Amino acid sequence: MKKVVLLALIVLIFSCKSNSEQELKNINLCINQWHKAAADADFETYFNLMTDDAVFIGTDASENWNKKEFEIYSKPHFDKGKAWTFHSLERNVYTDKNQKIAWFDELLDTSFKICRGSGVLEKVNGTWKIKHYVLSMTIPNEKAKDVIVTKDSLESIFIQKLKSK
Repeated sequence: MKKVVLLALIVLIFSCKSNSEQELKNINLCINQWHKAAADADFETYFNLMTDDAVFIGTDASENWNKKEFEIYSKPHFDKGKAWTFHSLERNVYTDKNQKIAWFDELLDTSFKICRGSGVLEKVNGTWKIKHYVLSMTIPNEKAKDVIVTKDSLESIFIQKLKSK
């Protein structure tokens, strides 16, 4: 009897590990397909990989879109035959204990040079989908003051506008 219980425990431990590894593969596959759909200007695939209530936050402080708004913004870019190309250089993925929610951060090679993407995925009807994504430009610390000077006039106006709400 002890051998049966021990064997059952071993099977359970290995099945959980392989299930977790498979979930990480599925999550990475979703993110990779999403980036590929943008590079291929595949509007339908790109937005089908997002939840209905998805949010996309771009590099400009004004870019905080729900899915519908982001579709409207993105459509002209996709219609040109090429939206944007992000190649992941490094990615970290985490899941909740029930493997229904995942979050990640990644460094990307983009037309803006290195950017950071971070996001949340939700498992919807057994399929991982992007729920929330934030794209940020990275700024080398030694260049931060120069960038602040460049941003100052535009973003000072935006800050005042937000404070007056």
